[in-house]
Amino acid sequence: FSRGTNKSGESQVVEWNKKEGIVKRTYIGCTNHSIGVIHFDITKNRFIAVGDDYVIKIWDIDNVNLLSTLDAEGGLQASPRIRFNKDGNLLAVTANDNKIKVLATMAGIRFMDSVESQSHMSLIEAETITKNGGTRNAKEVRPNLTEERTKGSRKLTTEINEVAQLRLLRLSAIIKTDKILRLLYTHSGNSILALASNGVHLIWKWTKREHNLSGQATTKVAPQLMQPTSGMLMVNDLTNAKPSDALPCFTLSKNDSYIMSSSGGKVSLFNMVTHKVLASFMSPPPTPTYLALHLKDNNIMAVGTEDGGIHIYNVPVDKVETKFKAHSKRITSLAFSVVLNALVSLGADGQIITWNLDNWEKTKSTSIRIPIGRVEMASSDVQVQFLLDQKHMLVVHETQLAIYDASELECLKQWMENDCMTPISHAVLSCDNQLVYASFRDGIVRLLTLPNFQLRCLINPSAYLPEDSCYSVLPISVAANPLDPNQFAVGLTDGTVVVFEPPVSDGKWVVVPWPTPADEVKLVSM
Repeated sequence: FSRGTNKSGESQVVEWNKKEGIVKRTYIGCTNHSIGVIHFDITKNRFIAVGDDYVIKIWDIDNVNLLSTLDAEGGLQASPRIRFNKDGNLLAVTANDNKIKVLATMAGIRFMDSVESQSHMSLIEAETITKNGGTRNAKEVRPNLTEERTKGSRKLTTEINEVAQLRLLRLSAIIKTDKILRLLYTHSGNSILALASNGVHLIWKWTKREHNLSGQATTKVAPQLMQPTSGMLMVNDLTNAKPSDALPCFTLSKNDSYIMSSSGGKVSLFNMVTHKVLASFMSPPPTPTYLALHLKDNNIMAVGTEDGGIHIYNVPVDKVETKFKAHSKRITSLAFSVVLNALVSLGADGQIITWNLDNWEKTKSTSIRIPIGRVEMASSDVQVQFLLDQKHMLVVHETQLAIYDASELECLKQWMENDCMTPISHAVLSCDNQLVYASFRDGIVRLLTLPNFQLRCLINPSAYLPEDSCYSVLPISVAANPLDPNQFAVGLTDGTVVVFEPPVSDGKWVVVPWPTPADEVKLVSM
């Protein structure tokens, strides 16, 4: 790897083919004419970070397109010097006024906390502490300091690195598929439905048997890939489909009998048992980008489109009841709330809007707060999901997770991904609303508790992906079991699905406690 300028004076970071002496990759996103020499560093042959234009720019080594941009809360030099530590969980960057800022992943934060804890203990042993004009010895101070440091942070995230630390089941099919872009469980909890990027639907179903008397989804027993005797596949109509506009979407009827689905073409209505297309409607343009069924009346469906419109469709009579312009860019998510008598829409324009179900008039709107210095990816897919009370909702953006009061569109709690450098690919609520299952574009899956988004468990790719595909296969869709709050599934870029459950001994995703104060003192004395 090297950095420099081309003949036009534009800054570049490139990867060389050493054997042939030619440029293998040129990373896109550097400032055309940087102020000074740009600096870069690489961590574990996986990510490359560049200090450029007062920010830090991150690339996946195998992808020339910019992955993420971080401003480190401002104050960086025009071309800051940067350096990863050996483990790649800390990144030091030079800032103005002779300062150095350190960015840390969750692993890096834990490391720094442990170092800080040791430093505090050593200081107590060596000095007396003066407070409020008085002096206390180390014995008097030690208990209070330990209590303060552990208060609110007595628990440490469970980090899972090996398959033996959890239960999982890999679902695959002999049918050729590509990326699993959409994933959901049936309402009965005994099947998983997947939509691949080539428009093919896959259904895995668990049945009652000796080792699975309930017939529910489980990692103990492999399900059956459902396919009628005719061999017919459920494949979306791709006629007139435009890949650039396509945002595959599907939804399932309350009785698990019918699927409404689109992959950039018409919306198709499938029978879940026979796999036959019962009807098709809404030929592009505009291209359907999201489907949502009314919670009480499954005959009514809201269809979001690539031009920012919403169509209210009556399925049995095959008629659009009404349509209206909602967003300036494509619709990325829709959700009904019976309690609030409202439809919530999210768009690629970053707007959240509520609509009255009686007259379809806009009631409130707000904008998603994007962190300063962050550059959104073109494929950014904003999602919304109502909590059980149907008054609050989870909003998922590549930069954040947030809980909103749906009636006021007030953001009550927000979790930003500054500590992990990589965008969120998808996230969903557990069926009891106690956890958020979130997948990231570096392969990591995080489990966070509500309402404060405390990180409970971190699952590394090494725990659920084969060693030869840990860095090439990524999770891009997530689904939560509607009956078991501790089971979820992720769809991968290689066309497979992985079902996750906590270890049998635990029964649920647990938190490992921090070391006790006595353990900390013992560590320092060593």
